[in-house]
Amino acid sequence: MRAIAALMICLGLGLAACKPAGGGPGGAAQGDMSLGSPTAKVTVLEFASLGCPICAKWNSDVFPGFKAKYVDTGKVRYTLKEFSTGDAPVAAAGFLLARCAGKDKYFQIVDSVFREEAPLLETDQNAAKRDRLVKIAQSAGMSEQQFDACTGDDAALKAFNDRVDAAAKQYSVNETPTFVINGKSYTGLIEGAALDKAIADAEAGAK
Repeated sequence: MRAIAALMICLGLGLAACKPAGGGPGGAAQGDMSLGSPTAKVTVLEFASLGCPICAKWNSDVFPGFKAKYVDTGKVRYTLKEFSTGDAPVAAAGFLLARCAGKDKYFQIVDSVFREEAPLLETDQNAAKRDRLVKIAQSAGMSEQQFDACTGDDAALKAFNDRVDAAAKQYSVNETPTFVINGKSYTGLIEGAALDKAIADAEAGAK
């Protein structure tokens, strides 16, 4: 089917593999998805891939508390910078699907793909991956036909690829997850006291 073909095409379009990866306020570029107050003193950019297991762990273990403590309270403006490390086809298809679902459901889809990431990465069968992604699409009110049209959109795939390349070059990011907090980079699973300190330092240094 067309969606399966799109998953295969992703491998041939220069999308990054697991480690190496090829502006508005706070570093958010046109097309980036953000949460929180645009006037927050602290901006957190997360460079993450839906095909990256460590990113999935941060999403499930850290992001809910981080969002409640900092984003929902207006202290932090959070922006997700889409990347394609790890399983590039899963990352591309998942992000395309999230964008097709619309801004209101974007982060819902991202969370759903992250939570399905383990079984998605455990199989090397594209049909099985497609079935799981279709179920995620359907949970957001999309039909299977809409899923196929979304993940088979060459222009959207090129736009995704361009965003990945531009962000990699601008920020010299070569692995995920990477966080840029008010301009300072942190690589890997930043959490707990280390994350609190990074945000506190950024807030203290903000004008």
